[in-house]
Amino acid sequence: MPARILSIRIQPPAGDPGPAGAEAAADDDGLWRMAEVDFGGVRQQVSLACLPEAAVGDRVLVHVGLALSLVEDDPA
Repeated sequence: MPARILSIRIQPPAGDPGPAGAEAAADDDGLWRMAEVDFGGVRQQVSLACLPEAAVGDRVLVHVGLALSLVEDDPA
């Protein structure tokens, strides 16, 4: 069952951002994009690292906490 994206945020890992500092962490924002999604009433946090083009309202296919692809709405 596809999930609908309700919100998106950047959530870098806790602790030190690494030797390059905050500038490198900002360059990697796409890797740390997280979304709250709705599976027909059940809300879950998932990673959008594989879908940099995903936006609020999109439907996505999720496997083990990772959004893998966008899902088109049925025209019916």
